[in-house]
Amino acid sequence: MKKTTGRSTRREFLAKTTVAAAGLALGTKALTASEYSRITGSNEKIRVGFIGLGNRGSQLLRLFMSNPDCEVAAFCDVYEPYMSRDRSLVEPRYIRELGSQIPQMGEKFQNPVKKYSDFRKLLEDKDIDAVVIATPDHWHAIQTIQAIQAGKDVYVEKPLTITIREGRMMVEAQAKSKQVVAVGLNRRGNSVYQKLAREIPAGKIGKVTVAQAFRINNMFPDGIGKMKDENPPAGLNWDMWLGPRAYRPYRYNISPYKFRWWSDYSSQMGNWGVHFMDVIRWMAGETAPVAISAHGGRYVVADDSDIPDTMQVTYEFKSGLIVNFCIYEASSGGLFQFGEVELRGTKGTLWANESGYRITAARPGQFQTWTKQIEDEVFDSRNEPLPDGSSRDSTAALVRNFLDCVKSRQTPLCPLEEGHRSTSFAHLANIAVKVKSRLEWDPVKERFTNNEAANQLLHYEYRKPWKL
Repeated sequence: MKKTTGRSTRREFLAKTTVAAAGLALGTKALTASEYSRITGSNEKIRVGFIGLGNRGSQLLRLFMSNPDCEVAAFCDVYEPYMSRDRSLVEPRYIRELGSQIPQMGEKFQNPVKKYSDFRKLLEDKDIDAVVIATPDHWHAIQTIQAIQAGKDVYVEKPLTITIREGRMMVEAQAKSKQVVAVGLNRRGNSVYQKLAREIPAGKIGKVTVAQAFRINNMFPDGIGKMKDENPPAGLNWDMWLGPRAYRPYRYNISPYKFRWWSDYSSQMGNWGVHFMDVIRWMAGETAPVAISAHGGRYVVADDSDIPDTMQVTYEFKSGLIVNFCIYEASSGGLFQFGEVELRGTKGTLWANESGYRITAARPGQFQTWTKQIEDEVFDSRNEPLPDGSSRDSTAALVRNFLDCVKSRQTPLCPLEEGHRSTSFAHLANIAVKVKSRLEWDPVKERFTNNEAANQLLHYEYRKPWKL
């Protein structure tokens, strides 16, 4: 097929040939990969650029490469070995200290892949249709907004942002464009949670009043370690890695990967809490809390990180729902009899994860004479057939859905507004534990109504020359 020139022309071609062949009757169902293969014109590949090719970026690269209608067109990373895809060039200390967190690389590509050391140059490339952003959290907003303005469709990893204000500005930028933006909250691509997100709001376990989840990861006693400032390894542009954040000397327990324990660049509420808060609010049919309180601190782990090793947060919703989330990084063991999230309803209690769920019928309490209102239920998705073209890997399903939406121009499984709302839960918790106060939240204006000090933490001043 002869390639067309110009970004809008290519996108219109991808969309028009797909929609025309499908009979303009897509509804809300995205076409599967095998369905696309039977559509005239679907051999035109989506050319994708990848910004950030470390641990998560490399995982996404493999998933995108597994789709025949995706062409890997360009790379951008601040660490040269990640762009060259040659593990032998990686700083030996990285491999020694991080092991499997350093990608294997060595992939084979059908066509030459362009390489850019500056993401802005990649975004200027007219031959790229879409970008995948898997950089550290503090970069997502700038890169996503500039990608939207450059006319690219975007798949951006979670957590969506490092501040709540960034998320709203990303949503506003997309609203002024025609771009498809998908957020990598992978459980949105999972068939179990999709099923429950339909059935729980319909009353499957009655009125849900309490939900909870947790992250347990015993990092006692050394955590990410204590290290001194050093020169960055060869091939790493440390100034570009920092981007909008204040300059500080390089340290080996910040980058790569361990930035998750530094509040300037991420947090464990953002890393893990966002996943669980997303599925809980999705299943409960909620958007945002109206009050937040949190307890926690650095109690026992002796390392350089600056986020709590122990933390408990409570969210209160106008509808009459309480959600609790716990981060325990100084202990081990489980809290639930099954699964990763728990929802407690008037008719029963649900425990769920990506492989299935269990429901136990509620029992009558004091003074109540009713018999159980629902039956116990065990559901194992591994025993269920999959629709043609779908995947048991939830991230693979999100990737496939994104590529489908690039062609159809439909809304992806996890659109930008949903990603922003779920990521806000992490920021609200982190702010609450910092100010040590019960915070009242206006989910429309996205401001605290009872604590101006907390409002000052909704954003930060970027280091020049970076701006939104």
